[in-house]
Amino acid sequence: MNKQNPLLRIWQMGESEHKPLIFSIVSAFCGVALGMLPYFSAAHIIVGLLNGNRTLSFYAVWLAVALAGYAARTLLYSLALIKSHKATFSILKTIRQQILAKLPKLPLGTVMDMSSGKMKQIIVDMVEAMETTLAHLLPELTANIGGPLLILVYLFILDWRMALLSLVSIPVGMIFMMAVMGSYTKDFAGAVKTTQEMNGTIVEYIGGIEVIKAFNQGKKSYAKFTDRVKANAAYYYQWMKRSQFGMSMAYSIAPATLITILPIGWIFYRSGSLTMDVYITTIILSLGIAGPLLAAMNFVDTLAQVGTTVEAVDELLTAEEQHHGQTPVQLKDGKIELSHVSFAYHQDKKVLDDVSLIIPPNSMTALVGPSGSGKSTIAKLIAGFWDVKDGTVSIDGTDIKNIPLTQLYDQVAFVSQDNYLFDDTIRENIRMGRPSASDKEVEQAAKAAGCDSFIRELEQGYSTRVGSGGAHLSGGERQRITIARAMLKDAPIVVLDEATAYVDPENEAILQNAVAELVRGKTVIVIAHRLSTIQGADQIVVVDNGKIAAAGTHSRLLKSCPLYEKMWQAHIGTKDGDGE
Repeated sequence: MNKQNPLLRIWQMGESEHKPLIFSIVSAFCGVALGMLPYFSAAHIIVGLLNGNRTLSFYAVWLAVALAGYAARTLLYSLALIKSHKATFSILKTIRQQILAKLPKLPLGTVMDMSSGKMKQIIVDMVEAMETTLAHLLPELTANIGGPLLILVYLFILDWRMALLSLVSIPVGMIFMMAVMGSYTKDFAGAVKTTQEMNGTIVEYIGGIEVIKAFNQGKKSYAKFTDRVKANAAYYYQWMKRSQFGMSMAYSIAPATLITILPIGWIFYRSGSLTMDVYITTIILSLGIAGPLLAAMNFVDTLAQVGTTVEAVDELLTAEEQHHGQTPVQLKDGKIELSHVSFAYHQDKKVLDDVSLIIPPNSMTALVGPSGSGKSTIAKLIAGFWDVKDGTVSIDGTDIKNIPLTQLYDQVAFVSQDNYLFDDTIRENIRMGRPSASDKEVEQAAKAAGCDSFIRELEQGYSTRVGSGGAHLSGGERQRITIARAMLKDAPIVVLDEATAYVDPENEAILQNAVAELVRGKTVIVIAHRLSTIQGADQIVVVDNGKIAAAGTHSRLLKSCPLYEKMWQAHIGTKDGDGE
């Protein structure tokens, strides 16, 4: 599939503001055209002086024309920029709104694969970079090219030889510029990459500062941080160093129109093939070519950046969405079935290979197996984090692709060891499970999850703010709050993915009692490495290398599944070693 022209794509993005953008282009063009009047006036005044014209009204008229042209250019140019900027900021707002509206429609895996540094750069920096293109390039580049074209047309009318002479220095200067700009797209893409890496390292460094300090890794981590910053600066330095000679030559040679017009025009004049009036007029008007073209040259790098910028923004705007049904379906018991499901991330090696599994309703199913076997992937496919292309995942006989995403998310409460807390009060973080819940219901969920006691010991109790990401709480405390959030949601299907990873033994017992209560009338899926916590599960599914190795109760698997028996013996050995 051919890539769309980036300028055309930006124009499409600004569809709602086409009229003011077109107005700004026309206004800027008219402003530049009228801005040529002072040059015409100067030419006529100089010719008048050379011809000995002493009529005051003659000079007054041309001075008035020059003043009017300058005033009109200033007014129209300012009006063009006002219109283009208002339209541009409206467009940038719309693009950011479209991106933020797009994110919830994407598979969670697509969002998870994108670093927060890259996400920030696209939504903030790269969208902002489009301001130059929309607010300046469209009106100014059009006008700054149109103005010199008008002068050239007039010069060709006066004398085609002088018109051609006025153009000699421009292509020579452009040769130097093109030598630099030939690799600009590649260089700019490299700049985007090194900036993304720097942003990602900064976010990682700040986010992991607690771990860095705790393990005395400050020197090593700060070195990585500074290395990325220095690498970013070095890239730009080397890039500018490579470009310096070519750009300096371009900006020196291109505007030097008089280098050919003065000597050769004088020869034409002395030979009698060129009048003094035309000679002077050509000299003056040729000076009007350089300014607008130099202004236009300032946008050459912007044009080269547009492709990379639009591609990065479109990476989000045109990313493949999850396409689910729009009409709510009737769901009954919560029976889950995976039928011949195969799944891979980004066309990589299959994580799941022809998995078929039935999870009975109103039961507790545990998924166990070695790390990387595919346990969490099964759970996330059930929760709708990704859509499968090979095989089907169904709830109560309905393919989840036919279930509206909002309804599917209402059906499943997903708790992992990495759930996020917002910088709000504990009460509001729990209430996110069901925004309509009363304070009493929030507190009941907290009691069921075993976190009511430690919450009440805090100075402000349930009104305590947890900090960004829950930074003011311990790992176990954060985990119990997220479990309380899931309990409050009261979804018919509950997925606990290593949900007890940070919970101490005392509170884990409380949590297990809460889960036992929660399982009544619901379908619960638990992923855990500590096999002792899932002995009583109605069904234990052993996952190995992306396949279902065995399924059954704890006692049955000990007899029939060597892998499970090996895992159990390892677990018992660990418990004995810990003195449990």
